[in-house]
Amino acid sequence: MELTIQQNTTKHQFETVVDGHTAFIVYKLFPGGIAYIHTEVPPELEGKGIASQLAKYVLEYARANHLKVKPLCPYVHAYMKKHPEYNDLL
Repeated sequence: MELTIQQNTTKHQFETVVDGHTAFIVYKLFPGGIAYIHTEVPPELEGKGIASQLAKYVLEYARANHLKVKPLCPYVHAYMKKHPEYNDLL
C-alpha cells in the first residue's frame, strides 16, 4: 500500500490518512536535529505496515534536511536498530 504522508507543522507530526483513520509520528525540532516522540497507528490500520512506512519516511526526511535524529519513540528506535543504514543520523 502506497501512503501519502504529509508534515503537519501545526500539530508537529508526520501523518497519513487511510480509510478515514489517521496514523502519525509526533516530532520536536531542536537545533540541528529532530526528535521523534511518539508513533500512533489506529487499531483499524494495524498490521498493514503503516508504522514502518512512516518511520522510513521520517528518517529519510531527516536525512534530506541534514538533521540528527533522537529516536525517543520506541517504535522509531526499534526501526533504526533493524535498519542500520540510518545509524549515521544518530
